[in-house]
Amino acid sequence: MSNDADNVRAALNGSIFMAPKGSSAPADLDSPWDAAWVDLGYMSDDGVSMEYSTDVESIGAWQSLSPVRRILTSVDMTLGFTAIELKARTITAYFPSSTITEVSGTVYRLDIPAAPAPAEFAFGLEWVDGDIKNRLVIPRGEITDRGAISLGRSKAVGLEMTVSAYASSAPEIATWLSNDPAWELAA
Repeated sequence: MSNDADNVRAALNGSIFMAPKGSSAPADLDSPWDAAWVDLGYMSDDGVSMEYSTDVESIGAWQSLSPVRRILTSVDMTLGFTAIELKARTITAYFPSSTITEVSGTVYRLDIPAAPAPAEFAFGLEWVDGDIKNRLVIPRGEITDRGAISLGRSKAVGLEMTVSAYASSAPEIATWLSNDPAWELAA
């Protein structure tokens, strides 16, 4: 097998979308995201981190020094990002079960509950590298971790969030579409 620099990819631009759980995602790379999917806007220049991990339980035997079997016990997938566009969808995502109301024509109020309810949504991630386009859809996820909101003179206010993917009724935890020619299966 040889190395091929043409198969090295970067996520030069992209978007994160959020929709009510059960929303239909585009089934291909060309269809637009429908109105249920809200683009969360600008993200910090760190981009998005995608993590996938598995845990296994090793089964040992008296007659063997090494495990005789390993059983998959859990799968975890997360997306991490920092939204720097402070708008209703990003603020209410960061503060679950919160509500924004208009106090007057130009003043708004955010009520942050002391005991927020669980809030599951569908999440979409799209990124491009030239003509290479990728879409990842998590049909069922929840923002399970939030970083500190830093306020300062030299950087944008950011809402750091981690989305945890949950299994849905399908056997997949997420679906990744790509038009990357390097993905072509060997004949």
